Amino acid sequence: MPATSTPIKIAALEADDLQVLSAHTQDAVFKVSDISWTPADQRVIVVVNRFAWEDAKPRKSKDDERRRAVLQFDKVTRFQAQGISPSDKGSVLSILAILFHATDAPAGTVSLVCSGSAVLKLDVECVEARLTDLGSAWSASKRPNHRLGKP
Repeated sequence: MPATSTPIKIAALEADDLQVLSAHTQDAVFKVSDISWTPADQRVIVVVNRFAWEDAKPRKSKDDERRRAVLQFDKVTRFQAQGISPSDKGSVLSILAILFHATDAPAGTVSLVCSGSAVLKLDVECVEARLTDLGSAWSASKRPNHRLGKP
């Protein structure tokens, strides 16, 4: 039976906080159709199925979980998607890391680095992001596997 920990609700208001969001969204998967950019609201939302690393045991377990979550970024002045075809709505991506590069502090660029050399780049006035789990967890069909140094 899955561990069913308490759902996560995290806010990031500075660059260091994004490292926490990055850790909690590593290996989260989503479709291109799950990305929403609303220029008038200066908001980017990505709905993901995140792997619950915080509950994972040291070895692969039948108790591994995924959770539906919303990753939201506010104060976004520009949004670019590299290595992603906007017309391929069913294409699945996996988040590898969330990075921040300051340009004119507190402004900068947030990069969601994804599998397959895809990157979502968000120019932001400042860091203002949230990760919120939605509903219950379910058993993960498999644990993400990273093979360092191999293609």
